[in-house]
Amino acid sequence: MTNSKRLPKPTPAELDLLRTLWQLGPASVKQVHEAKQSERPDLPHASVLRLMQIMHGKGLLKRDESQRSHVYAAAQPQKTLQTRLMDDLIHKAFAGSGRDLVMAALRSQRVSDDERAEIQRFLEETRDD
Repeated sequence: MTNSKRLPKPTPAELDLLRTLWQLGPASVKQVHEAKQSERPDLPHASVLRLMQIMHGKGLLKRDESQRSHVYAAAQPQKTLQTRLMDDLIHKAFAGSGRDLVMAALRSQRVSDDERAEIQRFLEETRDD
Protein backbone atom coordinates (compact mmCIF):
# COMPACT_ATOMS: atom_id res chain seq x y z
CA MET A 1 0.00 0.00 0.00
CA THR A 2 1.68 3.19 -1.10
CA ASN A 3 -0.11 5.50 1.32
CA SER A 4 0.58 3.37 4.42
CA LYS A 5 3.32 5.75 5.55
CA ARG A 6 0.79 8.58 5.60
CA LEU A 7 -1.65 6.76 7.88
CA PRO A 8 -1.53 7.96 11.49
CA LYS A 9 -0.10 5.76 14.21
CA PRO A 10 -3.01 4.15 16.08
CA THR A 11 -3.58 4.96 19.74
CA PRO A 12 -3.50 2.03 22.20
CA ALA A 13 -7.32 1.82 22.11
CA GLU A 14 -7.32 1.87 18.31
CA LEU A 15 -4.64 -0.79 18.17
CA ASP A 16 -6.71 -2.94 20.51
CA LEU A 17 -9.70 -2.68 18.16
CA LEU A 18 -7.49 -3.38 15.15
CA ARG A 19 -6.27 -6.60 16.81
CA THR A 20 -9.90 -7.63 17.27
CA LEU A 21 -10.70 -6.88 13.62
CA TRP A 22 -7.63 -8.77 12.41
CA GLN A 23 -8.90 -11.79 14.36
CA LEU A 24 -12.53 -11.47 13.23
CA GLY A 25 -12.00 -10.25 9.69
CA PRO A 26 -14.49 -7.70 8.32
CA ALA A 27 -17.15 -7.14 10.99
CA SER A 28 -19.96 -4.88 12.11
CA VAL A 29 -19.70 -2.67 15.20
CA LYS A 30 -22.02 -5.13 16.97
CA GLN A 31 -19.71 -8.05 16.19
CA VAL A 32 -16.64 -6.14 17.40
CA HIS A 33 -18.48 -5.05 20.56
CA GLU A 34 -19.54 -8.64 21.27
CA ALA A 35 -15.95 -9.86 20.77
CA LYS A 36 -14.67 -7.25 23.25
CA GLN A 37 -17.27 -8.15 25.91
CA SER A 38 -15.21 -11.02 27.36
CA GLU A 39 -12.30 -8.65 28.10
CA ARG A 40 -14.28 -5.54 28.91
CA PRO A 41 -17.89 -6.25 29.90
CA ASP A 42 -18.34 -2.58 30.88
CA LEU A 43 -17.43 -1.30 27.39
CA PRO A 44 -20.49 0.49 25.92
CA HIS A 45 -21.55 -0.25 22.34
CA ALA A 46 -21.59 3.50 21.70
CA SER A 47 -17.89 3.75 22.61
CA VAL A 48 -16.95 1.03 20.12
CA LEU A 49 -19.09 2.71 17.45
CA ARG A 50 -17.54 6.13 18.05
CA LEU A 51 -13.97 4.81 18.06
CA MET A 52 -14.55 2.86 14.85
CA GLN A 53 -16.03 5.96 13.20
CA ILE A 54 -12.98 7.98 14.26
CA MET A 55 -10.66 5.26 12.97
CA HIS A 56 -12.50 5.25 9.65
CA GLY A 57 -12.10 9.02 9.43
CA LYS A 58 -8.36 8.68 10.08
CA GLY A 59 -8.02 6.02 7.38
CA LEU A 60 -7.22 3.18 9.79
CA LEU A 61 -10.43 1.32 8.86
CA LYS A 62 -12.30 0.73 5.62
CA ARG A 63 -16.10 0.71 5.72
CA ASP A 64 -18.52 -1.18 3.47
CA GLU A 65 -21.80 0.74 3.51
CA SER A 66 -23.64 -1.56 1.09
CA GLN A 67 -25.47 -3.36 3.91
CA ARG A 68 -27.77 -1.99 6.60
CA SER A 69 -25.10 -2.57 9.25
CA HIS A 70 -21.82 -1.11 8.05
CA VAL A 71 -18.98 -3.61 7.88
CA TYR A 72 -15.52 -2.42 8.91
CA ALA A 73 -12.11 -3.87 8.09
CA ALA A 74 -8.56 -2.87 8.90
CA ALA A 75 -7.07 -0.64 6.21
CA GLN A 76 -3.69 -2.41 6.56
CA PRO A 77 -2.76 -6.03 7.14
CA GLN A 78 -1.53 -6.76 10.66
CA LYS A 79 2.07 -7.49 9.60
CA THR A 80 2.27 -4.24 7.59
CA LEU A 81 1.23 -2.10 10.55
CA GLN A 82 3.41 -4.05 12.98
CA THR A 83 6.43 -3.53 10.71
CA ARG A 84 5.66 0.18 10.46
CA LEU A 85 5.34 0.51 14.24
CA MET A 86 8.52 -1.52 14.80
CA ASP A 87 10.47 0.65 12.35
CA ASP A 88 9.26 3.73 14.24
CA LEU A 89 10.27 2.19 17.58
CA ILE A 90 13.72 1.19 16.29
CA HIS A 91 14.28 4.72 15.00
CA LYS A 92 13.01 6.54 18.10
CA ALA A 93 14.05 4.29 20.99
CA PHE A 94 17.07 2.43 19.64
CA ALA A 95 18.75 5.07 17.44
CA GLY A 96 18.03 2.99 14.35
CA SER A 97 19.68 -0.19 15.68
CA GLY A 98 17.68 -3.35 15.05
CA ARG A 99 20.32 -5.27 17.03
CA ASP A 100 19.68 -3.14 20.12
CA LEU A 101 15.92 -3.74 19.80
CA VAL A 102 16.39 -7.51 19.52
CA MET A 103 18.84 -7.60 22.43
CA ALA A 104 16.46 -5.57 24.61
CA ALA A 105 13.61 -7.94 23.73
CA LEU A 106 15.70 -11.02 24.49
CA ARG A 107 16.85 -9.56 27.84
CA SER A 108 13.26 -8.95 28.90
CA GLN A 109 11.20 -11.52 30.75
CA ARG A 110 8.58 -11.42 27.98
CA VAL A 111 10.33 -13.93 25.71
CA SER A 112 9.45 -17.50 26.71
CA ASP A 113 11.75 -20.49 26.31
CA ASP A 114 9.59 -21.72 23.42
CA GLU A 115 9.87 -18.32 21.71
CA ARG A 116 13.65 -18.33 22.23
CA ALA A 117 13.86 -21.78 20.62
CA GLU A 118 11.77 -20.55 17.67
CA ILE A 119 14.04 -17.50 17.28
CA GLN A 120 17.11 -19.77 17.39
CA ARG A 121 15.62 -22.03 14.66
CA PHE A 122 14.87 -18.98 12.53
CA LEU A 123 18.43 -17.68 12.91
CA GLU A 124 19.88 -21.07 11.99
CA GLU A 125 17.58 -21.45 8.95
CA THR A 126 18.41 -17.99 7.62
CA ARG A 127 22.13 -18.03 8.40
CA ASP A 128 23.13 -18.87 4.81
CA ASP A 129 20.71 -16.42 3.15
